[in-house]
Amino acid sequence: MTIAHDEAVIDAAAVDAIFAGARTPNTFTGDVTDGQARAIYELTKFGPTAFNSQPLRVTYVRSAEARATLVGTLANGNRAKTEAAPLVAILSYDTSWQEQWDTFLPGYNAPKAMYDADPDLAAATGNNNAHLQAGYFILAVRSLGLSAGPMTGADFTAIDQAFFPDGGQRSFLVVNIGQPAADAWGEAKPKFAYEDVVRTV
Repeated sequence: MTIAHDEAVIDAAAVDAIFAGARTPNTFTGDVTDGQARAIYELTKFGPTAFNSQPLRVTYVRSAEARATLVGTLANGNRAKTEAAPLVAILSYDTSWQEQWDTFLPGYNAPKAMYDADPDLAAATGNNNAHLQAGYFILAVRSLGLSAGPMTGADFTAIDQAFFPDGGQRSFLVVNIGQPAADAWGEAKPKFAYEDVVRTV
């Protein structure tokens, strides 16, 4: 059974790998190469963001020391899976994202003044668009035949203090990446029906 629509421009196997067939594992195994880690970002960057701002920043955690620091900031239920995951990513947003304006939108920097004058608006825009990119990040992981385990059960203030002490980035998501290990899932959980969440006005 596939959920691929007749009008999909990618084949049914790809649609199912990215959406219906993909689940969030609780246990991980395998390896994630540096090439795969790079490919995840190279796919993620093509998702649309406001003004092409691309505020998402990715910190891959590979060293034992950094992994131990990160694990110590996580909720108890997330620690073992993160210790065992082949690769872990901290997703954050650049708190000064608008300073890159001439790089991400050369030739049109008039809106920058609006963000310079309103730090709350700049923070909200960076946060919102980085969250948007986080969705692309997860789909990029899946498109490479890997599984993603995104988690918000963490002390993000502690993560920022440990990994971004200069305040240049603000974290919001930790993502375990790898192949599903044995007993990675329980029973599939129900999803809301179209009729439950969509209306046309």
